[in-house]
Amino acid sequence: MQSLFEWDFNNGKETAEDILSRNINNLVEKFDDGGFAMGLVRGVLENRAELDRMISQYATEWPIDQITVTDRNILRLGAYELAHCPDIPAKVVINEAIELAKEFGGGSSGKFVNGVMGAIYKELLDKGVRKEEIKASASADASAGGQEH
Repeated sequence: MQSLFEWDFNNGKETAEDILSRNINNLVEKFDDGGFAMGLVRGVLENRAELDRMISQYATEWPIDQITVTDRNILRLGAYELAHCPDIPAKVVINEAIELAKEFGGGSSGKFVNGVMGAIYKELLDKGVRKEEIKASASADASAGGQEH
């Protein structure tokens, strides 16, 4: 998420792959995730138009360019994992997105991300992209309000 944030914040002046490599080298000692983080970053960027469409569909009060950079990239990452990483349980994806929003976003970010992620999950479940049902820790309420997005 940090590398996607930095890429977006700087308007793509540096490749996200270069940013991620630098962040891994500078911030994490002996980090080897087998390319998992790089796959997520590439996947988010390659599918950004689709992800932004999903986010915009459920964050109707907030055009994608008006959502804070932090929340926007948490949502992109979470939506990507829900839509393209079936091996990661939906509950884990949604809970992680909410925790990132609470930790790094504004005061209402957790609630906002919860609402949007829940609605995206429901859409993917209805379309058969996701198979597992989860007890709603994430609200499917698409009216995720908040003032900081």
